[in-house]
Amino acid sequence: MRVQECVLSDEVIAADSTETALWDAIVVPEEIKERLRNQTVLSLLVRPDLPFAATALHGLCTLYGPPGTGKTTLARGLPAQVARYVAGGVVRRIEINPHGLMSAEHGQSQQRVSELLGEYVPGLASDGVPTVVILDEVESMAVARSAASLAANPADVHRATDAVLTALDLNAAKHPHLFFVATSNFTTALDEAFLSRSDAAILVPRPEPEALRAILASTLLTLAGKYPALGELARSSAMDRIAEAAYGLDGRRTRKVVFEALAQRLDTVLDPGRLTEGDLAAAVHNAVAETGQPEVSYAAY
Repeated sequence: MRVQECVLSDEVIAADSTETALWDAIVVPEEIKERLRNQTVLSLLVRPDLPFAATALHGLCTLYGPPGTGKTTLARGLPAQVARYVAGGVVRRIEINPHGLMSAEHGQSQQRVSELLGEYVPGLASDGVPTVVILDEVESMAVARSAASLAANPADVHRATDAVLTALDLNAAKHPHLFFVATSNFTTALDEAFLSRSDAAILVPRPEPEALRAILASTLLTLAGKYPALGELARSSAMDRIAEAAYGLDGRRTRKVVFEALAQRLDTVLDPGRLTEGDLAAAVHNAVAETGQPEVSYAAY
């Protein structure tokens, strides 16, 4: 695979872009969003005017936490949030699929990582436009060298991780308009030297009941545009109890559970407006049981 094929998107985004919907769709404590936005803006404003030796800022933030909590969506929505604070009012977003870089051919991973992060990405952003580079599931390319399995060709793992670190150092010194956002489901699998280069490491946790209620309600209210009866369910007091029972689900699964509830009965498949709180509670019960999380008691219907 050529390094160009590992770039999933390359686009310039303005503050008034529809991309703001990505950011708004993720329900997390506001301080998480503020910290990510502020760290990015600070980096893009300060680093161009100060030497790397003085700031030690690499232009890298790592979002970590369980799968399904919205890390990648937050990273994708970040440029539109940052655009209003930078000169020109636009931010480029480059999204990379690191999995495509890792080659079974000995030595190829290191070469591809060096070419992509050290040459190709800076080339895409050579016009100086502030740029957010997303490295999704970065543990696939910055593997903890101390834990590398002997069966997994550790020499190649070391070389690939070394290439990532070298590229980050190079970009930090020469391309201060680049800001990398890495996401990881397994920080224990990340190399310590990579984590030490992160200007901030931000935990995106599983949602609390209040957030779960907001996710469920927003999903129902979106459907209520076509099926008005769902608006009543979204605003009912039963949603508090259902959200409590849903504790342990991630945000992605919580949205899906509404549709799992609809799929339980043919009546609600044909007319989603007939969904009841009992249907939704049953779907939540099943979803939580599948995760193996301790179940929160919920009043029977």
